Amino acid sequence: MRHTLPIAPQFYVTAPQPCPYLEGRMERKLFTALQGEHAQRLNDTLSKQGFRRSQNVLYRPSCSECSACMSARIRVADFQPSRTQRRIMRKTGQIRRNATSPWATEDQFALFRRYLDARHADGGMADMDIFEFAAMIEETPIKSRVIEYSRPRMPGERAGSLAAVCLTDVFDDGLSMVYSFYDPDLVDLSLGT
Repeated sequence: MRHTLPIAPQFYVTAPQPCPYLEGRMERKLFTALQGEHAQRLNDTLSKQGFRRSQNVLYRPSCSECSACMSARIRVADFQPSRTQRRIMRKTGQIRRNATSPWATEDQFALFRRYLDARHADGGMADMDIFEFAAMIEETPIKSRVIEYSRPRMPGERAGSLAAVCLTDVFDDGLSMVYSFYDPDLVDLSLGT
């Protein structure tokens, strides 16, 4: 009987570039492609080692002089919300959550554009069009969900409006938020906190 082993992923390191979070610092990232029949297992395994997903790439910071960027893994069973988090949950109590398949919609893209224009107009995603947005949401070998958050219908509206969206991966032991965006006009609800 012949057994075949999965091919080990190849890792690469980016050239140093200015850190987007800490002024005056340089960053590097360790990354590998996320593809093939073992992509889900690779994503599950590397997420436990601090890797994050961006489309079909897994990466983690690999800075020689800094370790400020760290992924957080939170055991839900042990989580106790802070006073501030409880206050935010009360303020957002009317917002409804709906987990859907990873399928991009025009409403999601419109909210994404408003978010980028208000919060990250000079960022790396600022010129993303609807086709690139759809690829970010839909083209992945990973089990994912899009979680939409909607506020209730206001007087004069036919339906409630989309307040936030989270692209979320489903792991063997939990969930991982890949990318999220929200209505910048709802800043008082602390949706980005």
